[in-house]
Amino acid sequence: MRYYAVIDTNVVVSAMLKWHSLPGNILELVFDGIITPVFNDEILSEYREVLSRPKFNLSNQIIEDFVGNIEELGLSIKAATLDLDFPDPKDRVFYEITMESRKSDETYLVTGNIKHFPEQCFVVTPREMLEIVFSKNN
Repeated sequence: MRYYAVIDTNVVVSAMLKWHSLPGNILELVFDGIITPVFNDEILSEYREVLSRPKFNLSNQIIEDFVGNIEELGLSIKAATLDLDFPDPKDRVFYEITMESRKSDETYLVTGNIKHFPEQCFVVTPREMLEIVFSKNN
């Protein structure tokens, strides 16, 4: 079974800093073709910008390889702007892309910051996403 997920930047950063973690498991499922990442150019730009911060000590090559893999394995879509308030305005695009993708596919928004998004059954933590994948595959 294939799953679609918009992956919040905090999950990406956590995975890149500690691969053997729940967020790392999410990205492993992306690279194994089980989860299809859904994104737009704004999300990819945020990945690049945040991962490039000096405190994370990631090389440009690692960042570009990661983003290139996401582009290659994922689905790029465009979405309309939604009239909703978010604690962090940069989170809006993740929700917008999720809502657009849900029009055609069951898509999840995977985040470590559940409280930053409207309470919906498809807004899940990395642990919850893993439970969804493994409960449906067994």
